[in-house]
Amino acid sequence: MPRSKLTNHIVETPSHDLPRELLLSHKRVLQAGEKPELQRVLEQRRLEQHREQEQALQPPSDLQQELRKRQLKLLEYEREEIKRREDQENIPEFVRVKEKLRHIQATGAELP
Repeated sequence: MPRSKLTNHIVETPSHDLPRELLLSHKRVLQAGEKPELQRVLEQRRLEQHREQEQALQPPSDLQQELRKRQLKLLEYEREEIKRREDQENIPEFVRVKEKLRHIQATGAELP
């Protein structure tokens, strides 16, 4: 009876070929003259950081200054609005109801 050859399951699994495929694809990229994706991404990030540093060194334009002023005003308005809401929540309910009734009576007196 002939003996069957023992199989090496590690060599026969598809995942075993993965490093070989990676090497081959890397060699193809190098032969084509293209940079690997990781290297391209790193260079792009360096360029973006360099641009950001240059922009930080330049004085802000008039438009940027006006936009910054507007942003600060909006933030201040939002803070005041939040503070006003918190103050309204701290007021007892009977005082709020009384204020509403005053407002209704004042507007109702003006109508006739």
